Amino acid sequence: MSSHALSDDQVASELKKMTAFIRQEALEKAREIHLKADEEFAIEKSRLVREEIAAIDNEYEKKFKQASMSQQITRSTMANKTRIKVLSARQELLDKLFEQTRGKLAAAGAKNKNYEEILKGLILEGMYLLCEKKVAIRCRKADKEKVQSAAKKASAEYKEKMGSDAEAVVNEDDWLPDESSGGVFVVGGGGKIELNNTFEERLRLCETEALPSIRATLFGENKNRKFHD
Repeated sequence: MSSHALSDDQVASELKKMTAFIRQEALEKAREIHLKADEEFAIEKSRLVREEIAAIDNEYEKKFKQASMSQQITRSTMANKTRIKVLSARQELLDKLFEQTRGKLAAAGAKNKNYEEILKGLILEGMYLLCEKKVAIRCRKADKEKVQSAAKKASAEYKEKMGSDAEAVVNEDDWLPDESSGGVFVVGGGGKIELNNTFEERLRLCETEALPSIRATLFGENKNRKFHD
């Protein structure tokens, strides 16, 4: 086979064709790369936007929860402060009530026309609890005569109710203080057992045992209270 050498024009023409082909291939490759880059950019941009939106949503939710918690704490704190103020005011009222009552005990007890009958009941209660044939009674010196009379009546009623003799004797060697509000101590067991039935003690018991009823009377029932005696 014989070969013919290309002329300069033919070589130039072939070079132009090859150059045009290479350029076209490069342009198509560049276009493909550009399209791919745009696509990847769009995907990455969409991902970043979603992440930022999610981060903003999370931050908003976090701040909203913090604000809600802060609001709840503030509301609870204010409610507790108000509740404490109300309870403090109520307790102050109760303290004043009992203090005024203590101040009136002495005068009210001694001047009460039923004072002797009250003393009899206090003595009799002690006699029932001690169940002894003889008990000593401690009282104020000013109440001596009324207590002696009440003691005789208590002894008689004890015998009537219990069917056995029992004597209540005033102890004149150990008077209650003159500033005492009244009432008696019933002493048994050879002086080892003392039942405090003074008015001060009765009021103290009232302050503790009857306090729920007093609160309900003054302030109404506590709606939050689950258990009642």
